[in-house]
Amino acid sequence: MSWVVVVPVKGTPGAKSRLGAVPKREVLAEAFALDTVTALVAASAVQRVFVVTGNSHLGELLATLGAVIVPEAAFKPGGVTGHARLNAAIEQGVAAARRACFDSNLAVMTGDLPALRPVDVEAAFALAAEHPRSMVPDTEGGGTTALFAHAGVRLTPRFGRGSRAAHEADGHVPLNVSLTSTMRRDVDTAADLDAARVLGLGPHTIGLAALSKR
Repeated sequence: MSWVVVVPVKGTPGAKSRLGAVPKREVLAEAFALDTVTALVAASAVQRVFVVTGNSHLGELLATLGAVIVPEAAFKPGGVTGHARLNAAIEQGVAAARRACFDSNLAVMTGDLPALRPVDVEAAFALAAEHPRSMVPDTEGGGTTALFAHAGVRLTPRFGRGSRAAHEADGHVPLNVSLTSTMRRDVDTAADLDAARVLGLGPHTIGLAALSKR
């Protein structure tokens, strides 16, 4: 069973603000995306990765990894912001992915999984094959790191506070993915980064994360 994956990447100066005073915070956010996409491209079940971003430089880097870049639609200043903007970007990527690969199964994954391993991606996709709609909760349990929908099945992103409950209400079955799976370890805070470091960071993040400990 093959999948196309949509990954939204903020790629703006305000990226990962909850990392606080961690050095090179915005560069770290870019590295998270690079390591997420590197792992996805290496997973045999992944047919294609579509990245939605408004950062052209980061888009070029992600394209060299094999991602298809979908330029994020421009928003008027003071218009759509925060999670509403994230969900709008995801919907843009979903539309592009389904136009290009209309008969493929669809996944949406956050771009902040710097410890992601292809073996964990494969395991989650195998579980997702059993349900028309499914999801992977984050490590804390209330959020979402991945959504899945079979070909032809509607998918509506509802990322933001309480996203797990919102996605469950929309028919996404929480998959029985281990708490130690790198699929669940997104990074929003310095403590999250420490936890991801224990799991094993990807090559783009590991050197920058070492600087954050100094």
